[in-house]
This record gives sequence, structure tokens and C-alpha cells, in this order.
Amino acid sequence: MLGDYAVHGAVLRRYSRSISRLAGGGVDTVARFQAWLRTADRAASTVRTYTTVAGEFVAFLDTRGGMARCDGGAVEAFVATLAGYQFKTVEQKLCALRSFLRFASGEGLVGAAVLDAVAAVTSRKQTRIPSIWDPAEVTKILDAVDRGNPCGKRDYAIILLVTRLGLRGIDIKRLEFSDFDWPGNRLSLSQAKTGHRVWLPLLKDVGWAVIDYVRSGRPVSDCPQVFLRHTAPIGPFSDQDHLHQILVKHARAAHVPVSEKRRHGMHSLRHSLATRLLEDGTPVEQIADILGHQSVRSTGVYLKSSLGLLAKCALDPDRPAAQDAAQDAAQDAAQDAAQDAALDAAGASR
Repeated sequence: MLGDYAVHGAVLRRYSRSISRLAGGGVDTVARFQAWLRTADRAASTVRTYTTVAGEFVAFLDTRGGMARCDGGAVEAFVATLAGYQFKTVEQKLCALRSFLRFASGEGLVGAAVLDAVAAVTSRKQTRIPSIWDPAEVTKILDAVDRGNPCGKRDYAIILLVTRLGLRGIDIKRLEFSDFDWPGNRLSLSQAKTGHRVWLPLLKDVGWAVIDYVRSGRPVSDCPQVFLRHTAPIGPFSDQDHLHQILVKHARAAHVPVSEKRRHGMHSLRHSLATRLLEDGTPVEQIADILGHQSVRSTGVYLKSSLGLLAKCALDPDRPAAQDAAQDAAQDAAQDAAQDAALDAAGASR
């Protein structure tokens, strides 16, 4: 914090994320920006992310005279505070900043020229190699879950829903009893990310794990959500609650290595499922349907995480030479045979 203050002249809002710490005018501006995003029918996750970045930017401007003094220099100074973030995070924050400045310009809070100060970032898609778990590691993690207590029953069902059906964490947190078609052995839900409804087969091990949690582990509650927090206040997970702690806890209990260099969130289990399906020869179109991807291009990225599939794409540098040598040998043999036949014919004529 002190190092950042020495460089940027401000205590960055990442150290204090409460929006209530903004000045009164800043709170109102961010609230109006949030309403503007919702009016534009942006996804809930986009509204949440962009509002957070807007709050960070407004708090940063408060250290430099407020919105009234927002100019290209202030924008560049804020962008400099993003140094150290991963490329994808910087790209996302710059998109959010550009959206906020577009709103502020329309409201007359800043000049239109300020938008030019936001650096353009070339979008990089599918550049990252997905983190995956070995199937044996996933089995060890599931076996390490203590299903004799309520939290263990919940965690086991959650991990199975990701590893077997590929659900996103946000969809698991929002999963409701009405999403289950028990007679038809199906699970139907509207994805938070895309808004599309998907239908998935309710596999036996997944269904029984959910039933075990609901019958013997779930706290008494009228909430429609299936999975609840087990600490007071009892209730459903919020969108800001992360489930990766659940996976990390049981991975460590199973003595499966978890390092900072490796992504170990619930999403990595989706990556693992997609990679395994690809290796088993499942068509990419079917995998895209299972994972709820809008495009098969999003699914193709999982080819990178399989060494076996990558090996099939590799060219053998020695193969052309071997083929040429074989062709030369065949030609030489054919020529020799022709010469021998000619000599035999000549001898017979004599």
C-alpha cells in the first residue's frame, strides 16, 4: 500500500473496496452509471464488474480534485495503477473505464476528448492454456471429502456437479429445486453468463449426492436455492461468494498439490471435463452444448490442454525423408527388375 502510494500518490481502492467510502457525489455518479448499464440491458456480471471499476476510478479521482479535474493525465495515471494485473484483467478494466467515461461524457461530467486517453488493448482470445486436473487427482479429491458431516455432503455434491456436468460456479450457487426434473432425470437451468437455458442429464451419482445433501445435510430453510452457506446467517451463496476455497480445502486434504502458478478454482474442473471429453472423441459441438458455450470456438481452446491431442497435430520432421528414401528404393528396384528382364530377353533371343 505504501509503495503504491509513493508511486501513484493515492491509496488505491483495491485496499478499501467499500463504496460507502466514496464522497457523496461519487456515490451518486456510480449509482447512475449502474442504472445506465442496466438500462442498456448489460449482463448482471458486467454491471457488477463495471460498477466496481467505476468506483475505483472515482475514488482515485477524489485524490486529484474529483470529477471536475478529470482529464487525459488523470486517466493515464489511473491506468498506470493497473500495472501488475494479468493481461485479461487489464483488458476488462479498460473496457469498464471506457464505458464509464462514455457515460460521464454523455452526462456532461467530462469532456469527450478524455475517452481518447484510454489505451486501446488488442483483444486476446484463447491465448491462455487452461489449467486442468488429472482424472486421478479429481478422484482423490472426491474420496477425501468427509461425507459424514453436512458441509462435506454439500461440497461433494457441488464438486460432482462441476466435474460430471460442467456447471459454472455461479450457476451452482443459483441452482434451485425447480431446476430438477426428477422423473425425467434431467437438470434444466438458465445460465447466468449467456442467459440461455440448457438441459443436462441428471447422472445417478450426481443425483444421489444432491439427494443425500438435501435429506441429511442442508440446514432448514425456505430458500429456493439448493446449496446454502452453513455459517450464520444461513442462506444462499451470494454472487460474490467464491467456491474455490471448497476445492482447495479438499485438494489439500487429499494431498493433491495446489500451487500459486496453477489456477485451482472450480472452473478448472470444467476445463478438465472438456479436455477428457475431447480425448474420448466426443464431437466439439456436443461439448459446447454440455458446457453451454455459444460458439464451438470457445470449446476448441481445450485442445491446448491435452498433450495427447497436441501430439496428433505435430508433424514428424523425419517422415518426408523416410518417404523419399522408400520411393527412391522402390524406383531403383523397379529399374533393376526392368534391366534384368531385358537381359533375360536378350539372352533368350541369342
